[in-house]
Amino acid sequence: MDAPTKRSILLLSGCQALMNSTTSIMFSSAALVSLLLLGADKSLATLPVSAVVVGTALATIPASLFMRRAGRKAGFLLGALFGMIGAAICSYSIVTDNFWGFAFGALFVGMYTAFGNYYRFAAVDVAGQENRSKAVSYVLAGGLIAGFLGPQIASHSKDLFSPYLYLGPFLAIIVLGFFALLFISFVSIPKLSIQEHHEPQRPLLEIIRQPTFIVAALSAMIGFGTMSLVMTATPLAMVGCGHLPGDSFNVISFHVVAMYAPSFFTGSLIARHGEYKIIFIGALLGLASVTVSLLGLGLVNFYAALILLGLGWNFMFIGGTTLVTTTYRASEAAKVQGLNDFLVFGTVASASLMSGQLQQHFGWEVVNLGALPLLALVLILALWNMPAVRRIFSAF
Repeated sequence: MDAPTKRSILLLSGCQALMNSTTSIMFSSAALVSLLLLGADKSLATLPVSAVVVGTALATIPASLFMRRAGRKAGFLLGALFGMIGAAICSYSIVTDNFWGFAFGALFVGMYTAFGNYYRFAAVDVAGQENRSKAVSYVLAGGLIAGFLGPQIASHSKDLFSPYLYLGPFLAIIVLGFFALLFISFVSIPKLSIQEHHEPQRPLLEIIRQPTFIVAALSAMIGFGTMSLVMTATPLAMVGCGHLPGDSFNVISFHVVAMYAPSFFTGSLIARHGEYKIIFIGALLGLASVTVSLLGLGLVNFYAALILLGLGWNFMFIGGTTLVTTTYRASEAAKVQGLNDFLVFGTVASASLMSGQLQQHFGWEVVNLGALPLLALVLILALWNMPAVRRIFSAF
């Protein structure tokens, strides 16, 4: 990569860090804010977190189509503005003790995430197909900063505006959005050429029926969905087991670090070993996380399980993202990327919606058991599609 390309990748990584700091603040604080705003029935405590992922799912395809017409940079700027508006609504709702207003603001934060999730695809546009795995990894590595920044902002600012608990973290999101606008303004992202705009496009059904697309999409969907299912319920499960809210902030912080720290070498591992092997290892790590969760409710179990969950997410999501970029032409990118992310974040939304209900009515054990068959499916599909395995079976 030349110097301008590296600079744009670095700026996109910074944007990723700011966006993930925003979402980690939401995931670590929103359920606890809801406990304060709700009445006796606490089963809706994870609804604002679910609103984030529902907003992401709903805005994913419109965001992709908007950026095809107006450009990536315009879309990223618009997305950051949505995040700032959402944080302002959440802040006002905390002051006015309005749960439904808080959930509505979270929806706008999810729309910001929908636009920001295309940072990783913009990195491929900047770096080219030959550097796609490293470009995706380096941008997602920005989330490592979020692992420290987001939960620590939430933890240290939650009492700043007493008696309005947790107002500080949501005002901080507005500040993070301002820096995102600044970073985006300096990113250089190539636009589609006239030839690429008019390149023949295959029917969407033909593209998604490719075995490669199916494995790629399922890896990202299940990797992100099971992570959301477990992580969303974690603060509630920990408080319910007698652990302190500060402990849950720290566990989420370690989890987010585990999600993004491997990104510095995941791209190189993919380039050397291929996407299918990395996806397979990611599913194994996810199964290990579930096993640790089922072994006990101690603080060490929560730390170990959430760290393993984060590592598994990294391999499954980056592996799936890199693999899906091989399934379409440049002219087909907007619709395929939009559909892929709609499937991913639709799954995440469903998982987070179920998470609170499962935790409230059935407990932490059932939350984790729900992830088992999904992870096993990805494990089998990734194994079956490894070239070495296919050659063995084709010999018979």
